[in-house]
Amino acid sequence: MTDDLTLLARVFLARVIEPGDEVAGRWIRERGVHEVVHRLRRAGEALPGISGKRWAGLLARAEQADPRADLTLAQQAGARFVAPGDTEWPTQLDDLGDARPLGLWVRGRPSLRMWALRAVAVVGARACTEYGAHMAATLAAGLAERGWVVVSGGAYGVDGAAHRGALGAGGATVAVLACGVDRPYPRGHTELIGRIAEQGLVVGELPPGEHPTQSRFVLRNRVIAALTRGTVVVEAAHRSGSLVTARAAQRLGRFTMGVPGPATSGLSAGVHELLRGEAVLVTDAAEVVELVGDMGELAPARRGPVLPRDLLEPAARRVLAALPGNRTASPEEVARGAQTSQDEAVARLYELRALGYVERHGDGWKLTRQAMISVQGGRSRR
Repeated sequence: MTDDLTLLARVFLARVIEPGDEVAGRWIRERGVHEVVHRLRRAGEALPGISGKRWAGLLARAEQADPRADLTLAQQAGARFVAPGDTEWPTQLDDLGDARPLGLWVRGRPSLRMWALRAVAVVGARACTEYGAHMAATLAAGLAERGWVVVSGGAYGVDGAAHRGALGAGGATVAVLACGVDRPYPRGHTELIGRIAEQGLVVGELPPGEHPTQSRFVLRNRVIAALTRGTVVVEAAHRSGSLVTARAAQRLGRFTMGVPGPATSGLSAGVHELLRGEAVLVTDAAEVVELVGDMGELAPARRGPVLPRDLLEPAARRVLAALPGNRTASPEEVARGAQTSQDEAVARLYELRALGYVERHGDGWKLTRQAMISVQGGRSRR
């Protein structure tokens, strides 16, 4: 459990150091949080690996940092600070190495650690199509119904659809923000993020009051990838931020999945690029769970509709397939085509006549109209 001094030190550093700063992460790993805080508070000698200009910038931030005030603001917003070593800390975030968050601000009642044990990220385009929104919401609802936590970034488009799908199914969802958890972004999702905080969790690395920037969005994605067992991308163009999340998941050894779209859609081009690589194609929640879940959580077998001819015995199906579609055939010809004896062929032909598949014309046999449709359909699938 983090002691009070260490908690204050990490809250202080969260105000001074940008998310994902691997140089600062190395300082903390090699020297400890208290030594790094001491250097910054006392304006001491610059720590290795950065320029004097950048060190001066960190010192300027350190002068303004007030960790006790940040904790008070967080408490007023119903948030808490979870640090590495706390019982609520999701240890899979440690896979980020020196880019691991200094801590996470968490708004909501459930345990982040417990929820992250069974979580899947669903991410994608902000300017998604109706198809993308439908697939994201359906996937998220299906995952929630199976007891999985849906993690996304709270943005417009696929993210919002995924959160709403999970909430609508009465399930669990986590929004990972690129700003303070007390400042919902985008503003148009204020109500949605408030609902997530009530029913799920809102998480972020940045202290209260901090606003999002482009770099913070990109760095936020590594947290989404690390928190979850796998990432599903639903619609993403070639330069989509969702692909950053997917590639972070791949580097971390997590599962990466993609929902295919039309080959002509630019919004699916990034997903298709992933699928040409190491990502796995998925179309519903069952297929996602089969990949990321426990042994035995298999998706149902997929097959086309069962036709009446599929219910015939194999020998009868062979005789039916041996009949030509446009003329009468003799029993000898049918037997040769079915690779059976003439007596067996005749017996099966009478059986097929009783079922309405064939009719007798003198000494020959011919398919009925119903059988012609069935046989042609079967041949087209082979």
